[in-house]
Amino acid sequence: MATTTATITLSSTDLLSDEIALTTTATLTGAGNSTGLTGTSGLGRKTTSSASQYILFDADDYPSGPAKAHKIYLKNTSTSAGEYFTITHNEEEIGRLYAGDWAFFPWNNHDGAADIKITPSVSSSITLEYMLLTD
Repeated sequence: MATTTATITLSSTDLLSDEIALTTTATLTGAGNSTGLTGTSGLGRKTTSSASQYILFDADDYPSGPAKAHKIYLKNTSTSAGEYFTITHNEEEIGRLYAGDWAFFPWNNHDGAADIKITPSVSSSITLEYMLLTD
């Protein structure tokens, strides 16, 4: 059984009147059990050269249903502040990743049609780092 741990730390000394220092850790497990996640797409990179929408994770390629605990990691590797990727799940925009931004979120491919898509903001070369973790 694989053990995968996710940790996030949020800190700021000047966002509020008091300092923020939050850290949380989770051991990633399968849906409804304590078995560690056992599959991954591996860490990959997608370099685009047009502002067209791309399917990053095709729902048809991954088992659907609520009994799966897919997790997705994304990072925009650009250093140009105005360059971003729009992230779409099941045809709904869930947000933009600007230069240096990253996201980690669960993916419920509940109906087999919930593709994860990306749309770059520029038609010049821009790279997204990605990984899918699954049980």
